Amino acid sequence: MNYTNIITQLSANKSVFKSLLAGLSEQEYLWKSNTEKWCLLEIVCHLYDEEREDFRTRVKHVLETPELAPPSFDPVVWVLQRKYMDQDYSEKLNEFLEERNKSIEWLRSLVDPQWHNAYEHPKFGKMTAKMFLANWLAHDYMHIRQILNVKFNYLKMDSNETLVYAGDW
Repeated sequence: MNYTNIITQLSANKSVFKSLLAGLSEQEYLWKSNTEKWCLLEIVCHLYDEEREDFRTRVKHVLETPELAPPSFDPVVWVLQRKYMDQDYSEKLNEFLEERNKSIEWLRSLVDPQWHNAYEHPKFGKMTAKMFLANWLAHDYMHIRQILNVKFNYLKMDSNETLVYAGDW
């Protein structure tokens, strides 16, 4: 696995997120296709929390103290507990982008990281720093896909037009 490429892509994804999420109206970032789905505000809040308290924390933890269990977290509970729907969208987006900067700075500052350090999870088994790093990038991709899906469905609703000419979604 090329760690430098993953870190470079995590850095590049900052621009992808900014491009997809900046400058939206309140109607756009609060819109949901149904009550079970997240709106863009909830996604941005989730990205912010995950950046700080999941991926960066877990990679750092396994690199430095793999023999200890990483801190627990519950991103599903955070949605209500942290009142995602009451957050300021632009502020939270900027906070997420700043946290991504901190993550990239930290990742690039590592000297000879021990990517194969592993925490032995009672349910999931061996969880290496390398695995958390790869999943960090996969998490980006999953949410980029989710954001595009929300934006596509918003366009469909807002335009009240068939979008079949654009191609298969």
